[in-house]
Amino acid sequence: MNNPVKRIGRAEINNFLLVTLGTVLTAVGIYFFKFPNNFSTGGVSGISILLGRLVPFLSPAVTMWAINLILLLVGFLFFGRGFGLMTAYCSMLYSFLTWLFEVIYPMTQPFTDQPFLELCFAMMLPAVGSAILFNCNASSGGTDIVAMILKKYTSLDIGKALLVSDALIAASACFVFGIRTGLFSLLGLVIKAFVVDSVIESINLCKYFTIICNDPEPICEFITKELNRSATVYQAEGAYQHNQKTVILTVMKRSQAVELRNYIRMNQPSAFIAITNSSEIIGKGFRGFN
Repeated sequence: MNNPVKRIGRAEINNFLLVTLGTVLTAVGIYFFKFPNNFSTGGVSGISILLGRLVPFLSPAVTMWAINLILLLVGFLFFGRGFGLMTAYCSMLYSFLTWLFEVIYPMTQPFTDQPFLELCFAMMLPAVGSAILFNCNASSGGTDIVAMILKKYTSLDIGKALLVSDALIAASACFVFGIRTGLFSLLGLVIKAFVVDSVIESINLCKYFTIICNDPEPICEFITKELNRSATVYQAEGAYQHNQKTVILTVMKRSQAVELRNYIRMNQPSAFIAITNSSEIIGKGFRGFN
């Protein structure tokens, strides 16, 4: 009989640790920077902040936990066993951590008297956390569950619908907390969108090499034997002198790219190298189709 623990590979463990890290970063940014400043930048946390002001005896952390729990139950109701266990894990861990922080370290006021500095951390930490979760095909739940339901049963543009709802929540802060907090909330919503995209691209960033050389064998051997990558090779002709050249195409991680560039510079300095960035490499050794 197979031990289920043994079937868990290193990739699954790394993925679980990354998902946990992303959830912790999100919870830290939300509780320590977003809640004390009343930055209502959308989602369940934004709704919890607004409700915390309108209903004073409700703390944002407890409210967020209750909303996430209800949305999780709705998710399982609509999707059954097909609903992601990782989403449930992230959602509950996220809610539990914010509640735990509230018990251990109550925040009666912001850390500083610099709201823009606080906004940067309130957006940066959850944005990095969300980017890690998205890159691991996970989610912290919340309004993402509503998006999944709408996507299944309607033809709405989910991305635009969520953006509009988040903007309405942020704009509501103008009436509940004042124009200053409302404007900071709207600014934070814009910042988060840019930071999430930038972090995802940075995490997935690879280097695409186009190498034009006269002696391809040593370079190909270094790529396959030393870097454990592959390459595509084809023959070409120079436009000026009409000499026969070999073109090598290969893609690799940034650390490997440095090794390959240094190897070519030391062993074939006459080779022509074009290196470009790419954050969407799909195929064996990189990412599969979702």
